[in-house]
Amino acid sequence: MTSLQRVLTTLGQKEPDRVPLFLLLTMHGAKELGMSIKEYFSKGENVAEGQIRLRKKYGHDCYYAFFYAPIEVEAWGAEVIYLEDGPPNSGNPIIKDAKEILKLSPPSVKGNAALEKNLKCIEILKTSGEEEVPIVGVVMSPFSLPVMQMGFEKYLLLMYEEPEIFEHLMKINEEFIVSWANAQLEAGATAITYFDPVSSTSIIPRELFLKTGYQIAKRTLARINGPTAVHMASGRCLPIIDDLAEVGTAIVGTSVLEDLSEVKAACSKLLTVLGNLNGIEMCRWTKKEAEDAVKSAIVKAATGGGFILSDNHGEIPFQVTDEIIMTIAETARSYGKYPLKK
Repeated sequence: MTSLQRVLTTLGQKEPDRVPLFLLLTMHGAKELGMSIKEYFSKGENVAEGQIRLRKKYGHDCYYAFFYAPIEVEAWGAEVIYLEDGPPNSGNPIIKDAKEILKLSPPSVKGNAALEKNLKCIEILKTSGEEEVPIVGVVMSPFSLPVMQMGFEKYLLLMYEEPEIFEHLMKINEEFIVSWANAQLEAGATAITYFDPVSSTSIIPRELFLKTGYQIAKRTLARINGPTAVHMASGRCLPIIDDLAEVGTAIVGTSVLEDLSEVKAACSKLLTVLGNLNGIEMCRWTKKEAEDAVKSAIVKAATGGGFILSDNHGEIPFQVTDEIIMTIAETARSYGKYPLKK
């Protein structure tokens, strides 16, 4: 099977030739090209080449067109802070006072320097001659984006104390995220990962999620012109699995804080499970620990299809060594063959 066939089979809740493996590597391409992280992310051509080399090296089942989380607030004019050995971070929030939100308008995707380099990467991957490889695009949910736009504390206060301004911000963000997601699909992305950590029950109770993130996800995903995955970026999703099955997505990313077998059972063939190798512990794993973690995940969730092996956060840390990544890939290929070993 090709990677795309393998993924589509498991999405259909059937067993492919082996468990699909998504190595969600963002910064490791800089190592492959001998560049700093800042230089690497300066051009779409660099990231495309990094993704091609990483897949050739490890043989996993996707290209990951994600650059870094603050690329979306960078599109609004915000600062991005680059680190030598970690993902770029947001600088000072662009919204200093809630009243400023009423004057905001969403930035255009077309011609936006920050976003155009990401689209260039997707275009190159699409024309690389490997159409059997899924290209995964990424957006931050309109509900989670304000953490970077205005800071966590101010955003929570806005949510509870100024509902009208909160709704206005959601409307603006929805317009931007829909445009951004569809631009990635037009450039050649196969599907869009919708990162929504604020909707996780690690952050807000289900009752608030149903009034906010759930409604926003339903509206937003309905306007994205392609398949989607909802990812909580390490947050818990088990208490809201039934709700996520109703928002129009096909895949849910699950936390290492949750039992993978329980999540798989809760998805009940309605959703495909993505996860949940511990990215933080991965930095310290021995080869034996990496092998054991892969085997455990496969045993818990792979039977019957509906499972893609990946990390739990949506980004493998820069500190994870090539040896451990290769061990994950090799173990997934050997131990993840269907029919699974008893």
